[in-house]
Amino acid sequence: MLIKKYSEDGKNCVVTFTLPAQANAKSAHLYGDFTEWEKSPKSMTRHKDGSFSIKMTLSAGKSYRFRYLLDGGHWENDWAADAYAPNPFGTEDSVINV
Repeated sequence: MLIKKYSEDGKNCVVTFTLPAQANAKSAHLYGDFTEWEKSPKSMTRHKDGSFSIKMTLSAGKSYRFRYLLDGGHWENDWAADAYAPNPFGTEDSVINV
Protein backbone atom coordinates (compact mmCIF):
# COMPACT_ATOMS: atom_id res chain seq x y z
CA MET A 1 0.00 0.00 0.00
CA LEU A 2 1.16 3.52 -0.73
CA ILE A 3 -0.02 6.47 1.36
CA LYS A 4 0.78 9.96 0.08
CA LYS A 5 0.72 13.10 2.21
CA TYR A 6 1.65 16.35 0.48
CA SER A 7 3.30 19.32 2.18
CA GLU A 8 1.25 22.50 2.52
CA ASP A 9 3.20 24.15 -0.30
CA GLY A 10 2.79 21.05 -2.51
CA LYS A 11 6.51 20.76 -3.23
CA ASN A 12 7.08 17.52 -1.32
CA CYS A 13 5.18 14.38 -0.55
CA VAL A 14 5.76 12.02 2.37
CA VAL A 15 5.07 8.54 1.05
CA THR A 16 4.52 5.59 3.36
CA PHE A 17 5.54 2.41 1.57
CA THR A 18 3.91 -0.64 3.14
CA LEU A 19 4.54 -4.26 2.31
CA PRO A 20 1.85 -6.57 3.74
CA ALA A 21 2.56 -9.58 5.93
CA GLN A 22 1.49 -11.82 3.01
CA ALA A 23 4.92 -11.12 1.51
CA ASN A 24 6.14 -13.62 4.12
CA ALA A 25 9.62 -12.09 4.49
CA LYS A 26 12.11 -11.76 7.33
CA SER A 27 13.68 -8.58 5.94
CA ALA A 28 12.78 -5.98 3.33
CA HIS A 29 14.67 -3.12 1.70
CA LEU A 30 13.33 -0.34 -0.50
CA TYR A 31 15.28 0.42 -3.68
CA GLY A 32 14.41 3.03 -6.28
CA ASP A 33 15.26 6.15 -8.20
CA PHE A 34 15.12 8.07 -4.91
CA THR A 35 17.73 5.78 -3.28
CA GLU A 36 20.00 5.72 -6.35
CA TRP A 37 19.07 2.03 -6.50
CA GLU A 38 22.05 0.10 -5.17
CA LYS A 39 23.89 3.03 -3.59
CA SER A 40 21.48 3.77 -0.72
CA PRO A 41 18.78 1.11 -0.21
CA LYS A 42 16.52 1.77 2.78
CA SER A 43 15.82 -0.88 5.40
CA MET A 44 12.12 -1.21 6.10
CA THR A 45 10.76 -1.59 9.62
CA ARG A 46 9.20 -4.98 10.36
CA HIS A 47 6.04 -4.83 12.45
CA LYS A 48 4.63 -7.43 14.86
CA ASP A 49 2.03 -8.52 12.29
CA GLY A 50 4.79 -9.33 9.77
CA SER A 51 4.24 -6.28 7.56
CA PHE A 52 6.99 -3.77 6.69
CA SER A 53 6.90 -0.01 6.21
CA ILE A 54 9.06 3.03 5.64
CA LYS A 55 8.38 6.73 5.07
CA MET A 56 10.23 8.69 2.40
CA THR A 57 9.96 12.37 1.48
CA LEU A 58 9.90 12.77 -2.31
CA SER A 59 9.76 15.84 -4.54
CA ALA A 60 6.25 16.34 -5.90
CA GLY A 61 5.44 16.47 -9.61
CA LYS A 62 7.58 13.48 -10.52
CA SER A 63 7.32 9.74 -11.14
CA TYR A 64 9.70 7.33 -9.42
CA ARG A 65 10.52 3.68 -10.10
CA PHE A 66 11.02 1.39 -7.12
CA ARG A 67 11.05 -2.23 -5.92
CA TYR A 68 11.38 -4.17 -2.68
CA LEU A 69 14.18 -6.67 -2.05
CA LEU A 70 12.98 -9.40 0.31
CA ASP A 71 15.36 -11.52 2.38
CA GLY A 72 18.30 -10.32 0.29
CA GLY A 73 17.34 -12.34 -2.77
CA HIS A 74 13.76 -11.89 -4.02
CA TRP A 75 12.50 -8.79 -5.82
CA GLU A 76 8.88 -7.80 -5.29
CA ASN A 77 6.78 -5.02 -6.80
CA ASP A 78 4.27 -3.02 -4.82
CA TRP A 79 0.81 -4.49 -5.30
CA ALA A 80 -0.72 -0.98 -5.13
CA ALA A 81 1.71 0.89 -7.40
CA ASP A 82 0.38 3.68 -9.61
CA ALA A 83 1.85 1.92 -12.64
CA TYR A 84 4.48 -0.59 -13.75
CA ALA A 85 7.31 -0.03 -16.23
CA PRO A 86 9.63 -2.52 -17.95
CA ASN A 87 13.23 -2.54 -16.76
CA PRO A 88 16.44 -3.70 -18.51
CA PHE A 89 16.37 -7.00 -16.59
CA GLY A 90 13.27 -8.36 -18.34
CA THR A 91 10.92 -7.66 -15.44
CA GLU A 92 8.98 -4.59 -14.31
CA ASP A 93 9.50 -1.87 -11.74
CA SER A 94 6.73 -0.35 -9.64
CA VAL A 95 6.04 3.32 -10.35
CA ILE A 96 4.72 5.96 -7.97
CA ASN A 97 3.49 9.34 -9.19
CA VAL A 98 3.68 12.17 -6.66
